[in-house]
Amino acid sequence: MTDNRAAVRRMINERSVLRGEFVLTSGRKSNYYIDGRMTTLSAEGAALIGRYIFEMIRHLNVDAVGGPTIGADPMATAVSLVSFQAGQPIDAFIVRADRKRHGTMKQVEGPLRPNSRVIVVDDTVTTGRSLLDAADAVKEAGCEVVKVIAILDRLQGGSQKIRECGYDFEAILTNDDLDLPEEAE
Repeated sequence: MTDNRAAVRRMINERSVLRGEFVLTSGRKSNYYIDGRMTTLSAEGAALIGRYIFEMIRHLNVDAVGGPTIGADPMATAVSLVSFQAGQPIDAFIVRADRKRHGTMKQVEGPLRPNSRVIVVDDTVTTGRSLLDAADAVKEAGCEVVKVIAILDRLQGGSQKIRECGYDFEAILTNDDLDLPEEAE
């Protein structure tokens, strides 16, 4: 997995690190933004991320992988596809920010059944709020969250908060692994 991690690092640095002035989902200001979708929605990035996360979880006997929609969608699909190709199918799901107000009125979409063992994923973690909200929605749907995974931990307290809430959290990379500009004070 070391070679695959190096390839993920290279792709995030080349495709996903944007420089400028940004306001993050958390409301914090930053002079860089990690747009994980620039990696996860590329053919190579999807393959790398799918393989990497599948290798992280293949021994955990899980039924599904997913997380907060938009960031987690390509990740979950990539893992699901790789798992099927490996003969160990893991379904994908997405978690809407809010419950649908029509049709099935679900917040969690996909072939997720009650009592499923699941992995919750997202491209980045800053405060941890998006991942924790997704984990809460999945638990409300009657599932067990086995692990929480992010491609990048921005090292701004989110991973600690996720662990404090009792989840096994792991990130593929942290800010320390990337070629980032210095944060303005």
